Amino acid sequence: MEIENFIKKDSLIDLSFFNFSNAVTAAYFASGDLEVLRTNKNFHKFFPLLKDVRNAYFPNILEQLGVPGSQIDHFQKNLKDNGFVIIPRIEITTNGEDKIFSLLSAITSSKDFSFLNGVQGQFVDRTIESKLRAEKEQLLDQKLKDQEIIEEKSEKLENIANRLAKYLSPQVYKSIFTNEETSTTEHSRKNLTVFFSDIERFTDLSDTLEPEKLARIINNYLSEMTTIAIECGGTIDKFIGDAVMVFFGDPESIGEEEDALNCVEMALRMKARVTELRQHWIKMGVKNGLNVRMGIATGFCTVGNFGSNQRLDYTALGSPVNLSARLQGLAPTNEILISDATNSLINQKVKTNHFKDITPKGFARPVPIFKVNDFISKSHKDNRHKFSHKGDRVEVNIIDTSDIKAAIEELKAVEEQFNKILYKEYKTKE
Repeated sequence: MEIENFIKKDSLIDLSFFNFSNAVTAAYFASGDLEVLRTNKNFHKFFPLLKDVRNAYFPNILEQLGVPGSQIDHFQKNLKDNGFVIIPRIEITTNGEDKIFSLLSAITSSKDFSFLNGVQGQFVDRTIESKLRAEKEQLLDQKLKDQEIIEEKSEKLENIANRLAKYLSPQVYKSIFTNEETSTTEHSRKNLTVFFSDIERFTDLSDTLEPEKLARIINNYLSEMTTIAIECGGTIDKFIGDAVMVFFGDPESIGEEEDALNCVEMALRMKARVTELRQHWIKMGVKNGLNVRMGIATGFCTVGNFGSNQRLDYTALGSPVNLSARLQGLAPTNEILISDATNSLINQKVKTNHFKDITPKGFARPVPIFKVNDFISKSHKDNRHKFSHKGDRVEVNIIDTSDIKAAIEELKAVEEQFNKILYKEYKTKE
């Protein structure tokens, strides 16, 4: 005789279902035909609307709970084909509250007790977990949106900063954007070397050239002068039409003598660069090219922010500023005049000649001024960058040194073009 004949069926089913009776899930046991035989207490607690579901067809129960037909079909098909089914998300409204459940079901079998063969499963309440996941996803979405906003604002700020950089000297720009407030917000007395230059007969030039062409020429000139000033460590104070004012010794100084030497080196480089570009400017319609005059003076100035609450300029005030402007006006074409104080600082390394004595405004007696020739050291002169080349067969003049890499790429493209022409001629002669 079979052993199951000696066992009470209901008692054994209750015993096998014991582990689910106190489970936190809504558990059920059904026959192989999906007729519900047992449910635990939580089943009725989770779904009070169903009341007594014993002997009910489980797919009908799912339908009563509002489970979509596609999920019911999925449940039946997978249970039949695989012997188990997991539906990770079922949305059910119970007691007027929308809840999320997972349904796990599997076919059970026993060789000894046929009445234990059937389907056992449980609903797991995932509502809190789902809400937490949704909140997490929402936070992640918000974080991504915030990140996008931050990146967008950062990009805008970077664009503004890059545009602003064109209106400020690099040293002043750096002090503003690195919070070095003391160097640019306070006024102080410092020994500066001040440089002034302008273009000779600029008024005539502006009256004869078309506005667009004039703008191209002046912007090209000022860009080249600016590049040299920055390379030499000067603080670009301002552009006044064609005039350029640069000072050395603030916000950063490497000593009075070195500041003066760097200023003179800058002026000499500017003079050389104007010579290199003169032929280019003649081709653009400037008769005789551009010619400049330069003046340099050294002395104590007051530096800091000057202006109104609406607009400020970081600049230098004092007699050396006025004197350098005066020297620039007195300078011969394409020459550099310096004050006696500047000459005293540099004359051991730079060759100068006495130009004449003048009595500047505010001075009681005449003071000597000097004309700069060049640095005495040949190696110093040889180390200067040259952006033009004049050979036996080729003449090259880089007219825009703001991006040397781009200029080199352009030269490479020219070389490649000439190589193609030569190759074509070679193949023609074969």
